[in-house]
Amino acid sequence: MSHAIHIDGCSASFTQRGQDTLLRAALRNGVGFPYECSSGGCGSCKFDLVAGEVMVLWPEAPGLTERDRRKGRQLACQCVPTSDLTIRVRSDPECVPRIMPRRLRARLIGVVDITHDLREFRFAGKEPADFLPGQYASIAIEGVNAPRSYSMSNLANPQGEWHFQIRRVPRGRASNMLFDNVRLNDEVEIDGPYGLAYLRNDNERDIVCVAGGSGLAPMVSIARGAAAAGLLATRRLHFIYGGRAPRDLCGEAQLRALPGYGDTISYHPVVSDARSAEEAGWTGNVGFVHEWLPRLLGDRMAEQEIYFAGPPPMTQAIQEMLMVRYRIPFQQIHFDRYF
Repeated sequence: MSHAIHIDGCSASFTQRGQDTLLRAALRNGVGFPYECSSGGCGSCKFDLVAGEVMVLWPEAPGLTERDRRKGRQLACQCVPTSDLTIRVRSDPECVPRIMPRRLRARLIGVVDITHDLREFRFAGKEPADFLPGQYASIAIEGVNAPRSYSMSNLANPQGEWHFQIRRVPRGRASNMLFDNVRLNDEVEIDGPYGLAYLRNDNERDIVCVAGGSGLAPMVSIARGAAAAGLLATRRLHFIYGGRAPRDLCGEAQLRALPGYGDTISYHPVVSDARSAEEAGWTGNVGFVHEWLPRLLGDRMAEQEIYFAGPPPMTQAIQEMLMVRYRIPFQQIHFDRYF
């Protein structure tokens, strides 16, 4: 089953097939549909339904406000067309996929523990893995009602490997299923790549990567991508990782493997819980990463290309600090919100 989608007010149209959401169908067809999380939380993919019918996957998705609902707006990431549609949305050239997302089957080929609750799952498909450093993909896991989005930690490769660093979330069905039930050689469906917070190499600015929790994965991928592209021959890369307690800190081992570690690459761990730090005998940085970032960069903040990923409160605090307090140009700030 396929449906024709027409964008009101312009000549653009595309085709939706199968159970693709409106957003996935648009991106698969190279349409610059605005989006971020693609999971119903951020609200970036709002659109007006002019004609036709859709099946809404998550009617209560927090990405819509009550005002949006009164006006009849929908989220493209939560709508599956059930007829031909006419929609109204302002497309964004920045959202046109650099690499067209696709679905593939991949089997689990390895697992590596990173911390007590963070683990890297390595999958391999039959075709080359093509994505940009910092992007994410969705994984459909048997027994979980909807796909989950996770960032890749490795780089594009001809071997077809997709590495995901995933944190076990208490009562999180997908993460617990991966940790407890998925075994070597089990298969999942991967759909990607997606995401706009990928590595930029069109400027000479130093690079700052800020991560917390499983936000480690895209930041490690960006650091690896910068090193592989030779960007760190002329630039510095500051890597800041925040954890609640010292046992949550990670990332240094992956950075140590890169050329330039200790020279052009520096690692700055930060613990947010002072009591945990004291009990563990931690003598390093204590506080929230968004508070510590200005201490590191000072008046050089506006000279950086800044990437960050982590829990919503962390990313929100960093975004507000950079844009409101320091007035960093938006084009120098790169992040994808997860919910």
